[in-house]
Amino acid sequence: MIRHILAIDDSASMRQILSATLTAAGYEVTLAADGAEGLENALAMRFDLVLTDQHMPGKTGLDLIAELRGNPAYKETPILVLTTESGEPFKAAAREAGATGWIEKPLDPDLLTELVAALAEPDHA
Repeated sequence: MIRHILAIDDSASMRQILSATLTAAGYEVTLAADGAEGLENALAMRFDLVLTDQHMPGKTGLDLIAELRGNPAYKETPILVLTTESGEPFKAAAREAGATGWIEKPLDPDLLTELVAALAEPDHA
């Protein structure tokens, strides 16, 4: 079951949209402004889902995903990449890093809540 979500994005407005959308859908949301802060949060507390931007200063979303997948606590945790990229090379790199999937920006809040609900279904786990 997905209850607590870690949302990582270097855009303050995107963090606000993610927080408002997911909180309204009944989830607890922890926000991080970049990959390093996101990794620190993820290692300090276990999350049921991680949403990460791809293009951030310091640590990209795919770098973060690869690090999280190396941690036993995050081997099976759904991780979605928020990105403006839609090409096959990026999707292949995201899969290789361990991403569960991706959501293209601009973000559709309804699509986000539907996707999180689908990931929370027992047959998905």
